[in-house]
This record gives sequence, C-alpha cells and structure tokens, in this order.
Amino acid sequence: MSLKGKTLFITGASRGIGLAIGLRAARDGANIVIAAKTSQPHPKLAGTIHSAAEQIEAAGGRALPVVVDVRDEASVQAAIDAAVDRFGGIDICVNNASAISLSGTLETDMKRYDLMHQVNARGTFLVSRLCIPHLRAATNPHVLALCPPLDLRPEWFAAHPAYTASKYGMSLYMMAMAAEFRNEGIAFNGLWPRTTIATAAVKFAPGGAELMERSRTPEILADAAHAIFGRPARSATGQFYLDDEVLYAEGVTDFSRYSRNPSAVLAVDLFVDPAAPAPPGVRVGAP
Repeated sequence: MSLKGKTLFITGASRGIGLAIGLRAARDGANIVIAAKTSQPHPKLAGTIHSAAEQIEAAGGRALPVVVDVRDEASVQAAIDAAVDRFGGIDICVNNASAISLSGTLETDMKRYDLMHQVNARGTFLVSRLCIPHLRAATNPHVLALCPPLDLRPEWFAAHPAYTASKYGMSLYMMAMAAEFRNEGIAFNGLWPRTTIATAAVKFAPGGAELMERSRTPEILADAAHAIFGRPARSATGQFYLDDEVLYAEGVTDFSRYSRNPSAVLAVDLFVDPAAPAPPGVRVGAP
C-alpha cells in the first residue's frame, strides 16, 4: 500500500506526532499540508512549518506549509483552499493539533479551559467539517483524530476533567461522523498510543526526563496511521485504535525499535488500562 500522490491535511504537523505522520507518508511520495501555528522558531519547542516542509520534501514528498489556527474558521478554510489549489484535492484529514493541561477543576482557569476545548473538540469538528466536501471526491478517504478510546470510567476524569472532556469530545465526533457518513464511504477513526510518546508534552511534564526514557517515539503512531490509511474506508470506520494493536495486526512483532530505551518498562498512557492485553513481548506499567 502506498500513499503516492495522495494529499494529507495534517494539523499540528510542524513537530512531534503530526510531523512523523507526514514524514511517513512523504516517503511514499505523498503531498503534505502542514497546517500549524508555528512559523517562527519557538524558544522551547523545535520545529516550524518551514523546517517541517524541508524535512517532508527531503523524505520524498511535496509540502505546503500553511499557518493555521484551528480555532479560526477563516484560517482553516483558507488553508484548505490553498491545499486544493496546490494539489487538486484532499484525500486524508488528520486531526492531530491538541492542547493539554493536566489540572484539576480549581486549578484550570477558563482561559486554559477554552483553549483545550476550542483546539481539541471544536478544532476537530471544524477541520473535519471543512475537509468533508473534498473527501467526498477522493478515493478511499480517511479522517483520523489523535484521540482516546471512549471509556467513561470516572478515574479518567477525576484528575483533569477539562482536558479529558476535550479529548473525549474529539472521540465523540469521530464516532458520530463515522455513522453520519458511513454510506458515503468516508472513514472516521481515532488513534491513540498505548504508551507515552516522546514529545514535548512528555518532556516538560513532571518527571519528564524519566518518562521520556519509558516512552516510544512518534514513529509508532506514524506507522500505525499509515496502515489505517491503507484500509478500506467503507469498512474500516468508527474504530478507536491503539497504535501497537494496529501494527500487530499488520504482522509487526518486534516493537523495540520504537522504544527510546528498549530495556525500560514502558509507561502506559492516559486513558489506557494498564491491565489491557498488549502484543506479546510488550511490557507496560504505571507512569
């Protein structure tokens, strides 16, 4: 399966998981729309839309870097229009952009609350909504959100209600749109990591240095997303996938290459039950 010639619209693709998904598709010769906010270097976060574009093109793809605020309808529409003008359409939409604050109710001010809900839930709805008219014309169209499996156990909410609700909002939209557009053959799915992923969100978290050593690299999600995009959109829809389950189903049995430290016990990510069965040889524990 190849994504050669396909156009992917990826939010938050200037670094981390979004960039990794773009680079994997670029190796096939895909067109990557890098829809992100960072156009100038950030003092703490590596990567801009321009540096990401250089990496995409060096990997074999074609890149369109566009400054996008997923909270702003006009900004998203302008980026989609630019993508269609440049590449002729959109085949795959990836809702990767996300805001995080693992804080309790009293510690979450409303500015932070609004940011998480506007970027995560509202942004996913908006970007998906504006991509759908173009996905209708695509062959095997997919919408993928980096969102957790729907599991409404109170333990996932207690420590950070606002963040959890915003991420589950993304999941609910994937479930709803999968049902709404099933007869049109557009796939809507969620993808989530079993373990923490070595990104800035983990690096700057409390105990980040140790947690980074117990994390996998973003490439595991990129490979899992690539596999999902190759599945038939009419049947592979309405699912909430874990990254290593996708790859195990594709025949991957050695996951050590994705680990920052192959000898470490991996830290299970939020919204994943540590007792849930993992592929053979995968060792996970509490973060």
